[in-house]
Amino acid sequence: MIEQVKHNEIILGIIIRANFKKEGIAFFTPDDFSQQLGYMNRPEGYVIPPHVHNVIERKVDLTQEVLFIKSGKVRVDFYDETRKYLESRILEQGDVVLLAHGGHGFQMLEPSEMIEVKQGPFCGELDKVRFEQVAEEQLKISQ
Repeated sequence: MIEQVKHNEIILGIIIRANFKKEGIAFFTPDDFSQQLGYMNRPEGYVIPPHVHNVIERKVDLTQEVLFIKSGKVRVDFYDETRKYLESRILEQGDVVLLAHGGHGFQMLEPSEMIEVKQGPFCGELDKVRFEQVAEEQLKISQ
């Protein structure tokens, strides 16, 4: 199952649930995203020919990140670009989320392991602005 979290027609996040399955290849991101997220399901013996990627200068204005939930249960809170809380989703083992726009925060609901992939180079504290998380009584957890 694929879920898009949107606000004002802007994709804040894309969630690929652990139970998603389809034949072939599928990409879930628009071509202009600086982080591309796809899925491949190929049969035994299928060959992807050896290749190298060309050096192409790209301009990245916004960090987009992908989290793989290796174990545990995590709540992700989505915020708009003004830091206004919008909604939350629960991610479980095997789920993948691309965080594309707006703000986000996390709460571990169980001991959790995550693998993060994002563009580099890392710019330290210049990379982000931290702000107060949503209060528990204001949570809106979407299914």
